[in-house]
Amino acid sequence: MTSESPHEVRKHDADIVMIPAQTAWPIVLAFGITLVFAGMLTSGAVSVLGAILAVAAAIGWFRDVLPHEAHEPVRVDRAVAEFASLRREVARSEIGAEARRAWLPVEIHPISAGIKGGLAGSVVMAALAMLYGIFSGNGIWYPINLLAAGFMPASMAESTTELAAFHFKVFLIAIPIHLITSLLVGLLYGAMLPMLPRRPILLGGFIAPLLWTGLIYGILGIVNPVLNQRIHWGWFVVSQMGFGIVAGMVVSRTQKIRTWQGMPLGLRAGMESPGMMDERHKEDDAS
Repeated sequence: MTSESPHEVRKHDADIVMIPAQTAWPIVLAFGITLVFAGMLTSGAVSVLGAILAVAAAIGWFRDVLPHEAHEPVRVDRAVAEFASLRREVARSEIGAEARRAWLPVEIHPISAGIKGGLAGSVVMAALAMLYGIFSGNGIWYPINLLAAGFMPASMAESTTELAAFHFKVFLIAIPIHLITSLLVGLLYGAMLPMLPRRPILLGGFIAPLLWTGLIYGILGIVNPVLNQRIHWGWFVVSQMGFGIVAGMVVSRTQKIRTWQGMPLGLRAGMESPGMMDERHKEDDAS
């Protein structure tokens, strides 16, 4: 352009603004320091190269700021942006009487339904497991001790006679395991049953127990083969189905509640904003 200095360019053109000039010396300095420390683990030559880069970068950086800072001119666009809107009034958030799209499921079971279903199913499952102990000749304590043995690998080395006897310590371990597992599965049933509202017993009493049993069978065959051999899987499936049928019946008979997922985020968050409430409700409150 011309040989004028940046300061002279700024005087002649009011649309020019001087800003600090770009420089690559800081990143070169950082790279050099990195090589200095990397050479301590690899080779001294790497540290020497890093020191040379660091010194050169420090000198170059100081020359950009001393005795005068380096600047470069930048032209400023002084055009004023105009903002216009075609709206004649402020837009309000409105809630229609009905949802514009389908949100599924529209209704769900409350958490208490899953808890009740899990507790009811746990009683039936425990009763069926004890019946297996009686019919198999191992006694009613055998399935209880077998449940706790799954979390106590040392117990699997005991004989069938030992597993059939009553052990108070093992009983205290098996009870919370049984209850916690039943509650978790009951909550899962409460969330799954709305997927098949017309056939809740089919999902809860047959499909889910078969899938659950197959998953446990595959895992135990790898993790604990001894326990896998001691479990009578036919009775296991029967007890799981008993749990599923009872839990499904209890959950499906509870009163459902509508979901909030179809409502605007502001309403779900409890925000108070114009248009978020029905005007007729406002008039009723005012009267």
